[in-house]
Amino acid sequence: MDIKWKNRVRVGIWLLLIAFGVSGMMAGLVFSSEYTKKSYFETDEFDYELAQFISYLHLFELNDLSREEAKERITVSQEEIEEHRYRYGDLTEQISSINAQYEADIQFAQSEGNEELASAYREERDAKIEDITLNFNSDEHIEAKIRNMKARQVDQYYQELERERAAFLTYKSIFTYYLEDTGRGNIYTNTTLNIADFDQVFSTDKMIFMKRYSGENGEYLPMDGQLVHADDGFPLFSYADMGNIEGVIAIPKDRTNNFIMESYDHYQQTQWLLAGYFSLGLLLTCAMIFRRKRIPFKEVLPYQKGLELYKRMPQDAGVILFIILVFLALDFVDSLARKPLGYSLSYNLYYMLEGFIINWLLAAVLIGLCLVQGSYLLTVAKEKDEWGLYWERTLLCRIIRAITETFSNRKVGTQMTVLLGMIYLMGFGAIFIGVEPTLVIPYAIVLFLVGGPLMLWLLKQVGYFNKIVSHAATVATGAVTADLPVKGKSALSELADAMNKMKDGVQASQLEQAKSERLKSELITNVSHDLRTPLTSIITYTELLKAPDTTSEDRQAYIEIIDRKSKRLKVLIDDLFEASKMASGNIELVRERADIVQLLQQTLAEHNETIQASTLQFRVTHEQTHVFAFVDGQKLWRVFDNVIANILHYSLEHTRVYISSKRENGQVIITFKNVTKYELGDNSEELFERFKRGDASRHTEGSGLGLAIAKSIIDLHGGSLTIEVDGDLFKVIVVLDALDR
Repeated sequence: MDIKWKNRVRVGIWLLLIAFGVSGMMAGLVFSSEYTKKSYFETDEFDYELAQFISYLHLFELNDLSREEAKERITVSQEEIEEHRYRYGDLTEQISSINAQYEADIQFAQSEGNEELASAYREERDAKIEDITLNFNSDEHIEAKIRNMKARQVDQYYQELERERAAFLTYKSIFTYYLEDTGRGNIYTNTTLNIADFDQVFSTDKMIFMKRYSGENGEYLPMDGQLVHADDGFPLFSYADMGNIEGVIAIPKDRTNNFIMESYDHYQQTQWLLAGYFSLGLLLTCAMIFRRKRIPFKEVLPYQKGLELYKRMPQDAGVILFIILVFLALDFVDSLARKPLGYSLSYNLYYMLEGFIINWLLAAVLIGLCLVQGSYLLTVAKEKDEWGLYWERTLLCRIIRAITETFSNRKVGTQMTVLLGMIYLMGFGAIFIGVEPTLVIPYAIVLFLVGGPLMLWLLKQVGYFNKIVSHAATVATGAVTADLPVKGKSALSELADAMNKMKDGVQASQLEQAKSERLKSELITNVSHDLRTPLTSIITYTELLKAPDTTSEDRQAYIEIIDRKSKRLKVLIDDLFEASKMASGNIELVRERADIVQLLQQTLAEHNETIQASTLQFRVTHEQTHVFAFVDGQKLWRVFDNVIANILHYSLEHTRVYISSKRENGQVIITFKNVTKYELGDNSEELFERFKRGDASRHTEGSGLGLAIAKSIIDLHGGSLTIEVDGDLFKVIVVLDALDR
């Protein structure tokens, strides 16, 4: 426990020192441009004070003009006369305006029976009309009015000027000046020196600041404007023209009790303080960085737990939190840097230290949080394999995914956006009514006309949604239920329609599953029967061969039976293997341009002996002599061979077999028709199942895989093989894409 406490103290001291060091460096960066001047007299602050003094000097001494003289200098231009005359329109407009202005007052006075007041209003109106009429008839009349107005403004100007005299006297007590108007020869000074004593008085050893204005260095005293403007922007009066002003403005070293010298002393103190603060801050920062590896941060803090929690939170939220902490830390460090420089050494040190210590502690805490947060960020950034997972957990990713999912069905997204927008606007309207209560009635009407139907629509949609949820739960149990009503074209209607289709699909799947279980059972039975029968014969005749009394004739007959049965067994196994390959799609086609008619004729030719030996009559027709397709000739031959073999095995004796081919709409269509020997039933699709045979008693030699293999081959070619059964008529239709010649 004691070691842990010591580690915490070490971490706290390190953070305090690094905060102090960084604040010192920041102070140097922030105030370097302000406090690297040679003295206060080179700063912008002093330049402003000097400019203020020169401005007062122009007003009170260099341009010393009495109030009466200023009034004599008042000028009135023709432009001012025209502006005054037409300020409120032409003569007709101004007279109409005056009449309209007094008409209501006169009528009110008359209605009250006060004729004396009405007469006074008329006299006042007529006087104004007469004055306006004179404005349009005499320039002298307007000029006199403007001069009187400007005279009043001159009085106001000098009253305001007098209020500034105290400030000028304050500056005058600080600055010493000796200036000469080179044009008029006037001397302006607040000293009693003679010209012979000029260099002695204005010497560098007696003045702490001194600035010369001379034509020799190309710099005269800055001149204020000689023209004073009236309130309307036109000239009021002008001062006398002056020449260039030369001379000197200085501050004696013995004048220390004034605000400028106080600023001078404060500037010097701050310069020394800033230099020391920056140097100490730089040394501390370097030392703390050098010792950072010896500071037991991870031992003091539950670092690993914090890292695990940090990885669980949205990563962009972590980055935003880090940025906020950095800005807060910089703000407090900046405030900490300004504290020592915001007070002179003569100020109350208690308040300075109080603010400094508070900012110091807060800056240290925030720097510690930034370091921990930054460490977490670096750890996460190094785990590149986890970036995808971190991105999935960001707020931005979640927002993008939410928006994408919302608008995956554009209709739903649009409806939701409009709905939320209307709710937001109604809520905003309720807030606005608190500011403007007079709108409560219009708002209530809108709420009734819009909010009421909207609420009713929402209730209906929620009820419809609940019905869909209940239906989905019922379907999930496998129970049979009625279809949901599909109302309109809303998203919920589409969902209800999809649920109905899903229910139908579930029922169809259940039927298919039952069928699959039945076919699986039959498949096992058929495979067992078809494999066991030849195998039993082989075993039986093998045992007979072992008998010593077996004659050579019997032995030869047994060998032929074993040979025939073993070949039969091989055919069954080969067909089963090929059917499995076809079903899994694990087979490659070697396609090439082939003549389908010729391939069909070759297949029939190979079965010619069997056909001739049978009692069946084959009728073969081709609409075109040659029909080409891009196929695997060997595999397609297998299809024709299986279908023809199927016909030879299961056709009724003494019946006709029809085989035809034709090209139609870019496809080649081959049709096989025969009359079956056995009753097939209604479900022709089951004939494609493996080991399914038309001979239910399984007395024939077929493997039951021929049609299944044939259909798989045609499917791999992108074509179709279908079976149609009409009573005892059995029809196989093969459709493939044809090629142009």
